[in-house]
Amino acid sequence: MQRKHFNIPIFIPNAACPHQCVFCDQKKISGADKIPSVDMINDMIQKYLGTMREGSEIEIAFFGGNFTGLPVNIQEKFLQAACKYIRDRKVSGIRLSTRPDYINEDKITLLKQYNVTAIELGAQSMDNEILKLSGRGHTADDVVRASSVIKKSGISLGLQIMIGLPGDTPEKTINTAQRVAALGPDTARIYPTIVIKGTGLERMYHTKEYVPLSIEDATEWSSHALQIFDESGIKVIRVGLHPSEGLLSGESFIAGPFHPSFRELVLTRIWKKLLDRFLYVSENEELIIYVNPEEYNYAVGYEASNKKMLGKKFRKVVFKKEPSIKGRYYGSTYL
Repeated sequence: MQRKHFNIPIFIPNAACPHQCVFCDQKKISGADKIPSVDMINDMIQKYLGTMREGSEIEIAFFGGNFTGLPVNIQEKFLQAACKYIRDRKVSGIRLSTRPDYINEDKITLLKQYNVTAIELGAQSMDNEILKLSGRGHTADDVVRASSVIKKSGISLGLQIMIGLPGDTPEKTINTAQRVAALGPDTARIYPTIVIKGTGLERMYHTKEYVPLSIEDATEWSSHALQIFDESGIKVIRVGLHPSEGLLSGESFIAGPFHPSFRELVLTRIWKKLLDRFLYVSENEELIIYVNPEEYNYAVGYEASNKKMLGKKFRKVVFKKEPSIKGRYYGSTYL
């Protein structure tokens, strides 16, 4: 039986970022407003460990900034604090996020000394025009090069992409997902672009230089990316932004496709496309659909939307969990 995986998130907002991306204010996105001290890191780790079940796979995760852009002495202070818990066998490793243009062999050598198990790169897009319009300060080639260095090191590679950045289109989103999948990452994250207060994107939004995606378009575009990653055997560990207090309250949120259940909306959309064939069959009595238990909620749909869709055609629609069915395959019976 596969062990449950948990991250202990340590946010280092905007730390060592050489560029201010138009979409970014990590303080508001993450809910953190300053780089933590070692004492704060220890307190956070202890707090999280107290809530996690024994036998779980646990990683300490440094998120939110450009970790490998930090001064080496600060990197080492953070990594040393985390390594103590690896030695005590309370966690299995360290995960961190960084920029593609801040990875090289020397940086990897340092990270391996401290048992870093996974590196996530903020690729965001594989289209150079989108990267330029977004103020990223790196190119798609930087993503390719950094990914190769990480994979050769044996450290797990994660790649993050954003949907709906300035200049993006459905075709560019699909191309980005395909190019990212070709790099062979172990994991991926899909984030829809939203407008956060105080960012360059907010100015572009108010001057009508940027129009955010609707929730419908964001779920549609993301569904293509998710399917590309799934078909490539890449584990997608997040779809949608973490719902921080500032986003949920509306204090930081200006506009765009933010939804606390965004992943469920995307998977509902994928299942809708799989199931709408039943709208064109001649039977209109009772329909029973058998699905994998892990896909059950998505097949039924967010707020039962897929079931309601089929309910317009059939007198009765029933979804049943069937463990023998794998993935997004399904069986059906008419009565």
